[in-house]
Amino acid sequence: MTIRDRIPPLTSIPLPRAVDRRWLTKRWPVREFATPPAGSGLKPVLGDAGAPLLGHTLDSMRFGVDFALHRYETYGPVSWLGIFGRRFVMLAGPEATQVALANKDKAFSQEAWRFFLDRFFYRGLMLLDFDEHHLHRRIMQVAFTRDRLTGYARQFAPVLREGVARWPEQPRLYWALKQLTLDVATRVFMAMPGDAGTARINRAFVDSVRAPTSLVRLPVPGGRWAAGLAGRRVLERYFTESLPAKRAADGDDLFSVLCRATGEDGERFSDADVVNHMIFLMMAAHDTSTITATAVAYHLAKHPQWQERAREESLALGDELPDLAALDRLETLDLVIKESLRLTAPVPSLPRMAVKDVDVLGHYVPAGTLVTISPNTNHYSPGHWTDPRAFDPERFAEGRREDKSHRYAWMPFGGGVHKCIGLHFGLFEVKALLHEMLRAYRWSVPAGYRLRWDYVSLPVPVDGLPVSLTRSR
Repeated sequence: MTIRDRIPPLTSIPLPRAVDRRWLTKRWPVREFATPPAGSGLKPVLGDAGAPLLGHTLDSMRFGVDFALHRYETYGPVSWLGIFGRRFVMLAGPEATQVALANKDKAFSQEAWRFFLDRFFYRGLMLLDFDEHHLHRRIMQVAFTRDRLTGYARQFAPVLREGVARWPEQPRLYWALKQLTLDVATRVFMAMPGDAGTARINRAFVDSVRAPTSLVRLPVPGGRWAAGLAGRRVLERYFTESLPAKRAADGDDLFSVLCRATGEDGERFSDADVVNHMIFLMMAAHDTSTITATAVAYHLAKHPQWQERAREESLALGDELPDLAALDRLETLDLVIKESLRLTAPVPSLPRMAVKDVDVLGHYVPAGTLVTISPNTNHYSPGHWTDPRAFDPERFAEGRREDKSHRYAWMPFGGGVHKCIGLHFGLFEVKALLHEMLRAYRWSVPAGYRLRWDYVSLPVPVDGLPVSLTRSR
């Protein structure tokens, strides 16, 4: 682990609660985003630019969920803010989200993702639009069928069991999980053995993921932007050099599958397509799985009764490595994972761009507007969830199903045509990982401990989530 990993960012420095409260609730001059066309009957989007130059960048990084909820309470479902040197319209709540993600008139594109990610995850599936996206997704779908997932589970199950068994008694659990999900990704996605070479790949992915939210968006030596660009070069070089052998072989790893993937009309990915998609999928797979597994492990540590309930189901499966059918029987873990995804959305912001003038709940959003969708606001909406800040997995049980209160009340995987293509892989991986943890250990955190997330990029525990592990048998 490098010094960049061990030292939390400045936005995570502890401050007195009263100082944080004043920071979060500071009011700035309210202005209209744009004047609606005469006679349109539309309302202007209201909001504020925040602090000079920085806008609300540091606020969102420091306060995460609380920042999103405060904006919603202050301005409602459609507002604007200054962030990362630009003006974004924020869509919050299920109804506003549905306008953008259902996108019936194709008014919203992925161009805003390119503002953040293009230099580091160029032409990844999530950055493509409309017909091109549909074509690439259709070709890629062959890599995520139930049969393929069954094969991937056979590959990741022993990696998870062996990796969990090697943990020390008091790990920083986030970093242990991150290494383990990278081991899975390198095995399942690339058929690459876990060795010293994976450390270089992991560093490249970490640097590439953290770079898009750099305040200084220039390659200053030692800065996050420069590290991300260097990481992208490492990844491009690795996948490009490995590609000819993958094309020639008949492997069952994702890299090999994408090299052979064929659409309904015979379409194939170019070499550049395969490299770009692999870099993006590796990032998406192991970072979001790490965040989800960390959140689940934390809540099971804070709620030992749920940990014991989940452990009983895991032990009932016996000692065989679980296949998909066995994982499907772990109903308690399913509830806990869904609730953990609600409380900590692995991707807390979904950017879009309006490609034409659009009406969002009666508000005028002009063409060219950068837009951000806030899953956190939906996940904590008191109009859709009972006591939304409470950990309550039973809200997902049959008979309650609070996630059915609205199509976009629960949306940890996004929605619409860009809904995460690997969501089933990710859920099975996280479930298998927690299953191995439950078989091997009991774990705990101090009674007063509260996990704090760093939102500089994707959510990361400020302290790495220290836990105490005890062998369960």
